[in-house]
Amino acid sequence: MGEDTSPISVILVSSGSRGNKLLFRYPFQRHQHQPGSQSSKPSSPYALHSTAESADDLNGDSRFSDVILATILATKSDMCGKKFELKIDNVRFVGHPTLLQHPLGLQISKLDPSPKREMPTMILFNVVFALRANADPSVIGCMHNLSRRIAIVLQHEEQRCQYLTREAKLMLAIQDEVSTMSESDGSQSPFHHILPKCKLASDLKTAFDSLCTNGMVHLHINNWLELSFCLPHKIHRVGPDYIPPEAIERSLKAIRPYHALLLLDDEKALLGQLPVDCSPALVRIIKTTSAMKNLQQLAQDADLALLQVFQLSAHLVYWGKAIVIYPLCENNFYMLSPDANICIYSPLAELFSQQFPGNDLLSLLSKFSLPTSLSQFKNPLAPPVQEAQLVHMVIWMLQHRLLIQLHTYVCLMVPPSEAEAGLRDEDKLQSARVGGRSLSAPNALSFGSPSDSLQRGVQARGRGGV
Repeated sequence: MGEDTSPISVILVSSGSRGNKLLFRYPFQRHQHQPGSQSSKPSSPYALHSTAESADDLNGDSRFSDVILATILATKSDMCGKKFELKIDNVRFVGHPTLLQHPLGLQISKLDPSPKREMPTMILFNVVFALRANADPSVIGCMHNLSRRIAIVLQHEEQRCQYLTREAKLMLAIQDEVSTMSESDGSQSPFHHILPKCKLASDLKTAFDSLCTNGMVHLHINNWLELSFCLPHKIHRVGPDYIPPEAIERSLKAIRPYHALLLLDDEKALLGQLPVDCSPALVRIIKTTSAMKNLQQLAQDADLALLQVFQLSAHLVYWGKAIVIYPLCENNFYMLSPDANICIYSPLAELFSQQFPGNDLLSLLSKFSLPTSLSQFKNPLAPPVQEAQLVHMVIWMLQHRLLIQLHTYVCLMVPPSEAEAGLRDEDKLQSARVGGRSLSAPNALSFGSPSDSLQRGVQARGRGGV
C-alpha cells in the first residue's frame, strides 16, 4: 500500500516567450537508454526490480520526451488557478497551473519606459506530481493541495523578487549548456547538473523524497517562506494499510474533555521541530500535557479555552506527533498489542533497556499477555519512585504502540418493537405478559427480573480511544 500513496515523480514546466519548457523533473533518467541494451543483458528470474527502475517505467522516461511532457503539462491560460488532472495509460498527472503575469504588473511595466526593465518571459508554470492511475482519490486531492501551496509560494516570491524567473533562467541555461556538450560528456541528464546548482530543484527533490518516506514536507522556499505539508496516508497506518483521511477527521471530531493527550516524541525534541513563528498556545500545550491529565484539566493548567485545546490536540494528532488516550489510572486495563514486535533482538528492546536501565522489555510485556489493570502492579510497600517508574514504562509502551487499552461495554438487549416484529393484535397482549402478570399499557417494555437483566447484559472487551 506504500507504493500506491507515493508519487512517481515531480515535474516543473513553464510556458512563455520561449514556448513550453520542462524546467526540471525528479527522478530523472541518469543515462540514455541504448536500443536493445537491456535485452542484451541476461536477467536472472529471481532478480527483483528496484524502485528506481519501476519509477522510470512509469514517469515517462522511456515513453515521453521532455518536449511531450512540456506540451501536455503546460496548459492554456484559461485553465490556470484550477485543478489540473490528466490520465495517460497507467500514469495520472496532478497539478495546479498558475499565471505569473497580472494586470498590475503589466501596467507597471508599460508605465516604466526604462530599457533596463525587461518584460517577463514566463507566463505560467505548473508543479505536477505524477501518480499511479489507480491512486486513491484522497491521495490525488492531497497531491493537488501540495501543488497549489507550492504554486502560491512561488507566485509570491516571483512578485517580491522574481525568484522563479531567476531559477527558470538558470535551469534553461544549464540545459542549453549540456545540450552543446559532446556526446561522450552528455551521457548524464541535464537535470543531474541542475540539481546541485538550483535551490528550487533541490526543494522539489526534497519534497519528493519526503513524500516517499515519512509523508512530511518542510521547505524554506528561497530561504524565506516556510512551507509545511503532511500526507496523512504515510503517517496514520494500521499494518500495511493506511487509514483514510475521512476516518481521521471523524476521529478528531470525537475528542472529548475526558480524553488525554499522549505525545509520541520527547518534549524537547518536539519543541525543536516547531517553526519559529508557531502559536505560543501550542508550546504551552506541549509543556503542560500529561498522560494522566484529561483535556479539561489541561485547558485549566495551560490557561486556554477548551475548544482551543481540542483544536491544538487535533493538530498534533493529525501530524502524527500525539495520540488520544484515556488518562492513566489504576483501573485501566491494558493488553499486549497484536501488532507488537516481541522479538528478542527487537530494536525497541534495546531502546527500552537504555531508557530504563535494569529492566527488560520482554519480561514486562509478558505480564500484559492477558488483560491486566495497573492496580495489580501496585505494591503498598514499594517506594513511590518504583510506582512512578512503572507509569513511565507504561507510557513508553503506549507511545510505541506495544500496548492497547481495553474497555468494558455493557449492552442492554431490548426486545424488538411491535412494528418490526409484525405481531398481530391478539399476540400483543401475550407478548406484554411477564411472570403471569399482564401490563396495563400494551406498548410498555419489560426488562424482567434482575437475573434476567444480567442474562441479557453482554460484557465485551474491545479497543477504545480515538
